[in-house]
Amino acid sequence: MLPTTGAPPSETQRSLSVLGFDCSANNQMKVASHRGMVKPPLGFHRVIEIPDEYWVFDFSKGPQTDFENPFLYSIGKYDERRLGMYTAPLFGGVRNHHVGLDIGAPVHTPVYAFSDGIIHSFGDNAEDGSYGPTIITEHIVALPLHVGSDQVGTAEKIWVLHGHLSRESLDGLEIGQRIVAGEQIATLGAKHENGGWVPHLHLQLSVSEPTEHDLPGVVDEDERLQALLDYPDPRLIVGPVY
Repeated sequence: MLPTTGAPPSETQRSLSVLGFDCSANNQMKVASHRGMVKPPLGFHRVIEIPDEYWVFDFSKGPQTDFENPFLYSIGKYDERRLGMYTAPLFGGVRNHHVGLDIGAPVHTPVYAFSDGIIHSFGDNAEDGSYGPTIITEHIVALPLHVGSDQVGTAEKIWVLHGHLSRESLDGLEIGQRIVAGEQIATLGAKHENGGWVPHLHLQLSVSEPTEHDLPGVVDEDERLQALLDYPDPRLIVGPVY
C-alpha cells in the first residue's frame, strides 16, 4: 500500500476503494502531479476542474479494496478491460471493456460544457449499475487527430454523454437548449442516485447520434474495435490526463 500524504483520507477518499474502483497499490498507474493542471486542447473548456494532483487508476488487474486513495480526484482510463468490475445484471456477465473516461470527484462537483452546443437528450438511466441521471450534448467541432496532437481534423458533429449526475442536474433542461463553452450543465451525483457508483463522471464521445439518453459505456471484447471507432477517446476534448 502506498502511504497517504497530509491529513488522513476523508470518507469520500476512502469510498474510492469500493464498488469496483480498483484500489490495490500495485494496480495504480501513477500520480499525475509533476506537470501541473492538464489543459484541454484547442481552447476547449475543462469538463471538470481537475487539480494539479490526482490519481490515475489501473482497473485492468481486477477490483481490490485494501487501498486508501489519498486524492479527492481521480481518472479511470478509456479502452480498458475491467474484469470483475461490472457485476450487475445490466452487463450480462460479458460486458467489461470500458469505452469512456471516468473522472472521480466529490459529490456536487460542477460539470461544464467543453464547447458550444445544444442539449441533445437527458433522463435517468435508473437501472442498477447504469448511469443514473444522464445528459447528452451535441456539438460541431474539429477534434485533434489524436491525443496530444496539434493537428486537427475536419469539423464534424459529435455527441458527449455525461453520466452519474445528480438528479437536480436534469431540472429545467429542454431538448435543443443552447449551451456555451464553460457553462455549468450539471453536478456529480451521490451513490444513491447515480446508478450505485462512487461519485464520478463517466464521459463518453460518440460519432453516431444516440437514439436515447444512453450509450453502452462498457462493451463485450468482441465489440471493442467497432466501439473504439464509434466512441472516440474522450482525451481528445479533455487533454492527456494520463
